Amino acid sequence: MRVVVTGASGNAGTSVVKVLAADRAVSDVLGVARRRPGLHIPGVQWREADIDPGRSDLAELFTGADVVVHLAWKFQPTHDPVTTWRTNVLGSINVFESCARAGVHALVHASSVGAYSPGPEDGRPVDESWPTHGWPGAAYTREKAYLERYLDGFQLAHPGLRVVRMRPAFLFKKEAASEQGRIFAGPFLPWRLIRPGLLPALPAISGLRFQALHTDDAAEAYRAAVVRPVRGPFNLVADPVLDTAAVAGLLHARTLPLPAGAARAALAAAWRVHLVPADPGLLDAVLRLPLLDAGRAREELGWTPSATATEAVAAFLEGLHQGTGLDTPPLTPAAVGARGNTTSP
Repeated sequence: MRVVVTGASGNAGTSVVKVLAADRAVSDVLGVARRRPGLHIPGVQWREADIDPGRSDLAELFTGADVVVHLAWKFQPTHDPVTTWRTNVLGSINVFESCARAGVHALVHASSVGAYSPGPEDGRPVDESWPTHGWPGAAYTREKAYLERYLDGFQLAHPGLRVVRMRPAFLFKKEAASEQGRIFAGPFLPWRLIRPGLLPALPAISGLRFQALHTDDAAEAYRAAVVRPVRGPFNLVADPVLDTAAVAGLLHARTLPLPAGAARAALAAAWRVHLVPADPGLLDAVLRLPLLDAGRAREELGWTPSATATEAVAAFLEGLHQGTGLDTPPLTPAAVGARGNTTSP
């Protein structure tokens, strides 16, 4: 089985190509990235290509592939949603249609918890039947939801092509911490304080709860979706549900109550003057995300996460303090530059 992975040099991609290369059912893994990584993974070949329409001949790249795993995504610049739309939406459509033209047998697409509509008022976990209209106020959720609608029509047009949609919660691993710090917090995060006992307090935003998953566990679910004859969406999460108090506990810090409105106002002000790259609409979306039930993944993929959500976040925090990374352009720790200077992933 030959598998091509787009976005193979990022947080999810580096874990996915590694587990695929170790699977005996997979004979050939091609990692596709916009910039060639220096990282060597046995059994993985690398190819530079851009998914933006007109930049690369993806159909030629996919010819002969049994499965394409689509992970490529651009989080920035948040001040220029046209740029992210071109890569994330038009680029993804380019991937989908190139799969059809190349005769690929299966497409495994990285959707997200962010594709879901706001959760039920009673807070119960939702399965894959929950509506996927996203939150209209954030580019990330709009783009993920739009691709869900596109895939609805794509599946009807190509019934012989097996389509899988993976909808994970927030993915963390130690090696991706530097990248995620750059993407969401920017250059002013106090990196050296991100360790137990050094950070005195964390703001506890009212209503904030989230689910997390170690990236390596998500990669195992992707591997199962590649080698098993499954179709449709799969939620991916680990227990327990987390909040600010749980994160503060890992850092031995206190929590300071902060109304969601005040948090949004502060984030909006910082975003407008380019102090942080995360836009306030993303906070609005996170506060409305549903909790996910991963029962289908357990039953049909035979998947169970090996790390708890708490352990995944702990790995991320350790990576932040240590400046951990990998030798790929998105994950290189050198881009943090003594935990201050940043480059775009």
